[in-house]
Amino acid sequence: MRTLIYLCIGILFGITMFKSEAASWFRIYEMFKFESFHMYGIIGSALVIGIIVIQMIKRWNIPSFYGENIHFYPKAPGVRRYIFGGILFGLGWALAGACPGPMFTLIGAGYIPILIVIVSAILGTFLYGVLKDKLPH
Repeated sequence: MRTLIYLCIGILFGITMFKSEAASWFRIYEMFKFESFHMYGIIGSALVIGIIVIQMIKRWNIPSFYGENIHFYPKAPGVRRYIFGGILFGLGWALAGACPGPMFTLIGAGYIPILIVIVSAILGTFLYGVLKDKLPH
């Protein structure tokens, strides 16, 4: 049953991403050239809503949909790693024209060339898992 719920949420998320043009390469290109506020508005709205919801969960101990406690763990210290990771993520986003969420939305919309990006993202994730312990902290 959980899988069906997750699938429905994913479909709703994909439709929202596509209809809001958050999966549009042209909108992403505009954002990285600082020509349009559209994507910054979407990202900013998501950030504000996320902060509010997380604070509500923490303050009132709101459980998950299945009654389980939700735990938040602090991030590992070290600013360098987050700056470096953010730069790599941003470069990949700018080159591919899609971040991980819209990649799957674009497949659902019929943009088959995005499969190259998805395979590359999976390969990059695998390589990170292999090299994680050898990377600087």
